[in-house]
Amino acid sequence: MQVEPQVQYDDTYLDIMRARNYDATAETINRARWEFMAGLRLKTVLDYGCGLGYLAKFAPAGVVVDTYDIGPFEQTGIAHDAYDCVCLFDVLEHIPDFRVLDAVFDAADFVCVSVPMLPCGFAIEQWKHNKFSTGEHLHYFTRDSLELFFAVRGFVRVREGRPEEPTRTDIYTALFRRLDVAA
Repeated sequence: MQVEPQVQYDDTYLDIMRARNYDATAETINRARWEFMAGLRLKTVLDYGCGLGYLAKFAPAGVVVDTYDIGPFEQTGIAHDAYDCVCLFDVLEHIPDFRVLDAVFDAADFVCVSVPMLPCGFAIEQWKHNKFSTGEHLHYFTRDSLELFFAVRGFVRVREGRPEEPTRTDIYTALFRRLDVAA
């Protein structure tokens, strides 16, 4: 049985996202994400779940960013056979069936992911990312469960942190390297 999210990533959702005018915040967050990935010598990146395409908009010079999303967002699609890095920023918790990522992960040397992570001592009932009942967030991760998620797919964590602070305090980011890629 496949669980479908109740939230519809359609034209209405896209209009709501555009109306919020997050440009300044998006720039801050995406520049922090690129800084987090600094040193990887990236040439090709896939922004899986690109939304409004801010990662591509703020990409460093010389980096080609392909954009893919299930919604009606402007996107290039998955245009390359391989990627230096696949980014899943604020995406993994929304995906009903993780098997859709198998081919994407097979094409990646690195995967960079950000997910909401419940702060220690915080009640989940009052947490702003507690969106399970709405069908928007279908999965929740701890540091250990995220590491296991990638380990079974042949990746090891090489970097972790919270680069989006202070803008977003409960978002955890981690970079994973395919085991057969030189460190």
